[in-house]
Amino acid sequence: MTLVVCGVDEAGRGPLAGPVVAAAVILDPARPIVGLADSKKLSPRRREALAEEIREKALAFAVASASVEEIDRINILQATMLAMRRAVEGLATTPALALIDGNRCPVLAVPARAIVGGDATEPAISAASILAKTARDAEMCRLHAERPEYGLDRHKGYDTVAHRAALQLHGPAWFHRRSFAPVRKAAEAA
Repeated sequence: MTLVVCGVDEAGRGPLAGPVVAAAVILDPARPIVGLADSKKLSPRRREALAEEIREKALAFAVASASVEEIDRINILQATMLAMRRAVEGLATTPALALIDGNRCPVLAVPARAIVGGDATEPAISAASILAKTARDAEMCRLHAERPEYGLDRHKGYDTVAHRAALQLHGPAWFHRRSFAPVRKAAEAA
């Protein structure tokens, strides 16, 4: 009997805008996926193709998030742990072990192990990294359609020169993280 293991990773801890998104994935050993890697090392096109294959071949997967309001209320680390817990709890199959990318684990109902750099070494974490990144990018593009003046389709909410300039010009929108210093400063200046 094979141990059922899920990989867990997040996307969006650093940006000034949008939710933090986590994914949990249980891969099917009988249906290997070639090319899994840390999502940040893949082109957007390759990430999208792999995300589709992961959703098709995985034994189970779940994507969850923590909102901007939650990030501002409990801080980004706690919001990340919350999104990860929601992702693991959202799996249709309960894993025997959760492998978490990073140096700490969320509180889970199943045993968990943190692996620094796990998104580059553990295929299930790589798969979770890809699902979290593609889901978050899609959300940022949806927000861009609502408020194009911030350029979210290009920088996905990260702290770029263009994003800071838009914050100075337009002030923060509802999807900006007001607990983050650049957003707080822009709000005070507005």
